[in-house]
Amino acid sequence: MEWVRSLNRAIDYIEDHLLEELTCEEIAAHVYISNFHFQRCFSLLTGMTVGEYIRNRRLSLAGQYLAASDEKVVDVALKYGYETPESFTKAFTRFHGVTPTQAKYEGSELKSFNRLLIKIKLEGGTVMDYRIITKDPIKVLAMTRVFKTGSSFIDLPNYWTEYYTKGYDKLVPGMMGVCEPERPDSDEFKYGIGCEYFEGSKIPDRYEILTIPAHTWAVFKCVGPMPTAMHEVWKRIYSEWLPQAEYERIQDCDFEVYTEGDNQNKDYISEIWMPVKKK
Repeated sequence: MEWVRSLNRAIDYIEDHLLEELTCEEIAAHVYISNFHFQRCFSLLTGMTVGEYIRNRRLSLAGQYLAASDEKVVDVALKYGYETPESFTKAFTRFHGVTPTQAKYEGSELKSFNRLLIKIKLEGGTVMDYRIITKDPIKVLAMTRVFKTGSSFIDLPNYWTEYYTKGYDKLVPGMMGVCEPERPDSDEFKYGIGCEYFEGSKIPDRYEILTIPAHTWAVFKCVGPMPTAMHEVWKRIYSEWLPQAEYERIQDCDFEVYTEGDNQNKDYISEIWMPVKKK
């Protein structure tokens, strides 16, 4: 449960510094989690990004403050992190359904967005297929791209679509997706699409060799159409498996393995490989 406690400490940190400039890198560093895995875990468990949470909390508090004070809208906008009254008014109206000026009127309906407290409810009766494997380093022939952590949940699926739309899979099958660790002092990471590389094979233009280090791996079976099936398994890893497993994840690269066939079929098989160590 340590990683759950870490997430709640991260939320505590956000709440303590809500009216200050906040970055995901700063929050993740405060609780000793990599920025990438902090944002991934947060989004999987809450259904929103860290940025959305911070924005909703600020707008909720701004509504309460406007209703109870005589302060000018421009001053409230600056107080809650907006550079101009116009950007504040636009965000405020979208969130509350009324303008900041209207929020000052008695009887105006405002929306409340309370702080999060992450709790894991452990339930039995469901099967989660996994296996533990120790494996030597793996070389992968991949076309790679650098992604921003904050937008990766949208950009990565688009990258896969592009890979197949442009026919790159005819040259190098998209059998693996490799997610390298986040770059030091950065919010960027490298992700590659390709297949296992065998010594002596030709390396096409725009491709490179990625080396996945030797690790003990927790390998999770995903069944169903992509990317929904894999997203659901990632969520179950964090909400069901990690809290009660004898293992904890290592902050290193993880990867996905894809099989041949229609990846939109209800019986389609894929796998998540996550590096782990015994607690």
